[in-house]
Amino acid sequence: MYLTWGEPPQDVAVKIARVRELTDRPIRFGIRLHTISRDSSAEAWAAASRLLDALDPAAVAKAQEQLRASESVDQQRMLALHGGDLGRGVRGLEIYPNLWAGVGLVRGGAGTALVGSHAEVADLIEEYHSIGISEFVLSGYPHLEEAYWFGEGVRPLLKQRGLLDGGRTLTLASA
Repeated sequence: MYLTWGEPPQDVAVKIARVRELTDRPIRFGIRLHTISRDSSAEAWAAASRLLDALDPAAVAKAQEQLRASESVDQQRMLALHGGDLGRGVRGLEIYPNLWAGVGLVRGGAGTALVGSHAEVADLIEEYHSIGISEFVLSGYPHLEEAYWFGEGVRPLLKQRGLLDGGRTLTLASA
């Protein structure tokens, strides 16, 4: 399995095509993302805004300095999504509809989150699935609460759409 971090779907599609060209065997593709889903889009973006508002600018600057020193190509791709700019505000860090790069301001690795109403998050998961992603490794801040919101709001929609059929279509895992 090839696991990537959350980038806009068109960028992930390019990676998938490149990996498929390099292998002569079937390969599954997965993606690592955070989630912030609520009953409405406004509620989800308000939750993302609260996370952003809690960040100390000095901590962001320190984290960005450390992350810029990374030799990881994918870490550099994550950094490029937000540019380390806390001043862009919550919606200024939306790099694709309902894909938010704010998480990457203070942590390495997977630095993006699906943010929106349950339907919007399900739509974006379905979009990733349509380009070849079958495995989803998801988490959130705080983890238990976000797992609840996802399980109660998004998962039923994915099942209703036929994307969860005993693990043969999508696999959801919690990190």
